[in-house]
Amino acid sequence: MKLQIAVDIADSRKILEIAEQISDIIDIFEVGTPAIMKEGMLPVKMLKEAWPDMTVLADSKIVDGGAMECKDICESGADIVTVLALADNATIKEVVKTAHQYGRKVLADLLCVTDIPKRSKELIQMGVDYIGVHTGVDMQQEGRTPLADLRELIASVGTSCAAVAGGVNLDSLPDYAAENPAVIIAGSALYKAKNVRAAVLKMKEVMHS
Repeated sequence: MKLQIAVDIADSRKILEIAEQISDIIDIFEVGTPAIMKEGMLPVKMLKEAWPDMTVLADSKIVDGGAMECKDICESGADIVTVLALADNATIKEVVKTAHQYGRKVLADLLCVTDIPKRSKELIQMGVDYIGVHTGVDMQQEGRTPLADLRELIASVGTSCAAVAGGVNLDSLPDYAAENPAVIIAGSALYKAKNVRAAVLKMKEVMHS
């Protein structure tokens, strides 16, 4: 299992301050959609220039213009690109083709997908590397979690490509870790912690205990 921090802060300076604390211990560092919407690929470029060996994911949520969008993201230095699973198959195939040409990986985000087994199997056939179940912030406010979706995903395609995001914190982490997904993604529980490094180390300890 890998731990991914999802940093949803639209401020490159703060993103770099967080990365400086955990670059040597975090498995995947995600530049969240808010930062990309505000600053484009600048924070991704800055992270890769400062820490070229750190795995950086750009949460681009590509939904159209697959090849063009993916090309720009890959050339910024991102190691992993995200595409919405709701996108047209043609778009997803172009994202996969382009990312793999650059030696990068693709995570398909199942946000709002209703038939997880069917779509996840299609995504595997299209060559995506990771599939993530994701309970959005607005859905979390209604008390929803991604645990049931994760179990459905794993039952359909196994653990080696499965990722989970959406309100993961230290209290809920054992439930997700018990399912043994490839990637567990935590956001504000990590980047808003008083001591981000300590929070990351604690989560990794729980994940592997």
